[in-house]
Amino acid sequence: MIKMEKKLVVSAIILLLVAAGGYWGWQRSHPANNASDKPAPRKSSDTLHFDLNAPQLTFLQIKPAEAFPEPLVEALNARIAYDDNHTARIFSPLAGRVVKIAVEAGQHVKAGDVLLQLDSPDYAAAASDYAKAEADLKYKKQAYERAKQLFDTQGIARRDLESAEADWHQAEAEALRTKARMNYLESIAKTTDGQFKLRAPIAGIISERQVNAGSEVRPDAANPLFVITDPQHLWVLIDLPERQLDKVKVGQPVFVEVDAYPDEIFYGRVTVVGATLDPLTRRVQVRCYLSNPEHKLKPEMYARVTPDVDNEAHLPRIPNSALFTQGVSSYVFVELSPGVLQRRKVELTLQDHEYSFVKQGLSTGERVVTSGALLLNSELSGEN
Repeated sequence: MIKMEKKLVVSAIILLLVAAGGYWGWQRSHPANNASDKPAPRKSSDTLHFDLNAPQLTFLQIKPAEAFPEPLVEALNARIAYDDNHTARIFSPLAGRVVKIAVEAGQHVKAGDVLLQLDSPDYAAAASDYAKAEADLKYKKQAYERAKQLFDTQGIARRDLESAEADWHQAEAEALRTKARMNYLESIAKTTDGQFKLRAPIAGIISERQVNAGSEVRPDAANPLFVITDPQHLWVLIDLPERQLDKVKVGQPVFVEVDAYPDEIFYGRVTVVGATLDPLTRRVQVRCYLSNPEHKLKPEMYARVTPDVDNEAHLPRIPNSALFTQGVSSYVFVELSPGVLQRRKVELTLQDHEYSFVKQGLSTGERVVTSGALLLNSELSGEN
């Protein structure tokens, strides 16, 4: 029994020695595990040097500073709208009940295409009046021609001839009136069944449809049944503050940005500056024309508009997230080469709620840290 206990003690001691030796060998092969898995960057006065595979670099976003025309004012709030010069809001000229709708929202139509079919007693009455006026005109004209022949043979008195001529001209006037009514309805149909077809006055895309089969419609409705527009042409409406009225003029180029495409700029031009000031908001409405060939922009989008003052004066523009302050000065981190990041003081000329324009300290095309600058500054300052 004693021998067995001695053997167990010896075996335990041997196992402990083997485990200690293995741990010592692992420590020699993994010395960094005692400290940190994050390699420390090399530092100079304003520059950080990271290894190319340093994990800190994965937390950074770096983008080149883009050249942008120097503005005199910060971006103005605006709204995308239909270009009324290429838009038609369609109302029914007659009262009636919708029996068929021929188009859907988003569909492209040509001028003259049928939009809907309407069962309208008013249309039946107009068509009937037109048919009766045409028949009456034909009859009165024939009567006048007979009266003229009789007068030439002294078969009737001049008074009868003049009466026949007057009846003919009255019938002619009535026929012109009813024809004009049918032309207004864009139909010269001989039918009097009351089935009126509402047609598209222009080519474009059905952007809105506010009618259903079975609906009762009236010519004095508040909202249009359809809106047809050419989406390649848009307006941008700006409510310009009174104090900035001297910064905008007709013909001036503008740069338009929307949240849907944060990295894209659209180009427009000022076409109208309002002649009056809103007494409540103290703002003037400015209208800009905007070409939209790819149909990216949609009416009622919110936008930011920057008037272009001088096409030749361009400055680097960076997002505000790239900036950090020390005291009263602004700084950014610039990538000199892969893994080498330099803290640099910059001077700003204009700053809005999203972007800043750099007057000194940065050149167009230099790569700027747009996310993670505060962490880099902490590393450079020796903070944990």
